[in-house]
Amino acid sequence: MTSSFSTAWLRGDASALSFLSNDYLHREARARAVAAAASRTVSPALLDVLAAQNARLAPSPARERNLALLARPGTVAVVTGQQMGLFLGPLYTLYKAASAIVTARALQEETGRPCVPVFWLQTEDHDLPEIDHCVIPRPGGGPCRLALELPDAATSRAPIAHRHLGPSVLTALATLRAQLGAEPHAEEFLCLLEGAYRPEATLAGAFTDVLSSLFADEGLIFLDPRDARLAPLAAPVHRFALQEAGPLSAVLAARAEALTRAGYAVQVHVRPGSPLSFFSPDALDGPRYRLDPAEAGTWSLVGQPEGSAITQDALHAALEREPMRFTTSALLRPLLQDTWLPTAAYVGGPGELAYFAQLAPLYAHAGRPMPLAIPRARFRVLDDRARRWLGKAGLQPDEVNVPRDTLLTRLATRNAPEALETPEALEARLFGAFSSELERVAGQVSAVDANLQDALRRTRGTVRVAVSRLAGRYRRALARRDATMAGQVDRLRTFLFPQDAPQERVLGLPYFACRIGMRAFTKQVLDACVPFSGDSKDLTP
Repeated sequence: MTSSFSTAWLRGDASALSFLSNDYLHREARARAVAAAASRTVSPALLDVLAAQNARLAPSPARERNLALLARPGTVAVVTGQQMGLFLGPLYTLYKAASAIVTARALQEETGRPCVPVFWLQTEDHDLPEIDHCVIPRPGGGPCRLALELPDAATSRAPIAHRHLGPSVLTALATLRAQLGAEPHAEEFLCLLEGAYRPEATLAGAFTDVLSSLFADEGLIFLDPRDARLAPLAAPVHRFALQEAGPLSAVLAARAEALTRAGYAVQVHVRPGSPLSFFSPDALDGPRYRLDPAEAGTWSLVGQPEGSAITQDALHAALEREPMRFTTSALLRPLLQDTWLPTAAYVGGPGELAYFAQLAPLYAHAGRPMPLAIPRARFRVLDDRARRWLGKAGLQPDEVNVPRDTLLTRLATRNAPEALETPEALEARLFGAFSSELERVAGQVSAVDANLQDALRRTRGTVRVAVSRLAGRYRRALARRDATMAGQVDRLRTFLFPQDAPQERVLGLPYFACRIGMRAFTKQVLDACVPFSGDSKDLTP
């Protein structure tokens, strides 16, 4: 049975720390990481592209200052990144950006070196079903899922950078306005979304427009790697991935095996002999494919019709001629990021921390130091509605994170005017009494006929099943006993534990921005972030 690497790592388990250091907790180690990053500089070509990319975003004197700082030798970066979720996707996108900003401030304050926050836009990914939707809570019912209607979403392999929103985004915006238009701060945020999320806009462009507006005062810098001007700067990293494909896959496979032996799930699968780059054979904005070693000197395209292949020479020629045909995988992206930027620390979520545990052999083979891995802030928002619902139900927030029927049963027995048994107690009492009586007569029956033992066992099993069924019906009756309480529980679960997952991993920003205010909520998140802490906290606007 595998366990969560990030949970063990945050807990400080020695086995997890053997794969990924928690040096971020120690001031001396943070100073060393900053000093090492400060010895690297950003290329003028990258600086020019960064300036151009950020110039089209919401006006921000703070961002202009940070770009000027990044151009100076000795400046370091704290990087985070995320896929381009619709309307910013789940709340943790905001938490990651805020964590990077607060971490950069803290490192600059304690080391005296300039440190800027950078958001890496993961525009090279192609997994549309992960990002084509946004979920909001509805005060009177279950969650509302807003999604783009992209016919080829499930099969598309083209990088997200090239995907336009299309007309269905207007339907999603109209639904948002219908659901949230009456909230106190809805107009400001909905107008921001409507200005960015236009049918002709790309997913990446709209996402960046909104997030840059939220963090304009903090000077968050945005970097989109899917830019023709940056492709030549990425080529050396892809060349390394191609030339060293065999040795890299071997050391990464050994690392994955070690993680498995230690009881951890491996976050990113490593294909034997395959490079860590994707290749787009048809068009620069077309589908991208993994490469698998085939016959000597050739590569097959994983997912292409059988027989599709490209020679090693042709692949290298394509890299020299059209480097935009190459994109990074989840394991190669951090190496590209730290080749381009003087990264002192990367702020990541649980999944990213798990794949960072796989990266040490890759960085060692490339001769580069790994940056500090720092967990992002984790929050659960308890707004006035949630606190009111909790008060009516007589619940604490943590009590909501259980299956619905379990919670309803617990409340029914807790709030009943008479002392009602729990289903478990009823089942134990009934079957216990029967089992005791059966044991008492077993000897007497056996004395009459030893062959009756089989009958006794069958009777015991039949009664066991019958009592369990009765307890189940009793459990369901308790759960239905109070329809008002059931409604309160459903609202609370939709808000605090939607889809049986933490709130921050499902619910999107629009509800909170419209109810609390987009800048007010963003500032509360920033103020609640504690540098170098992965603790989970409640946020009570």
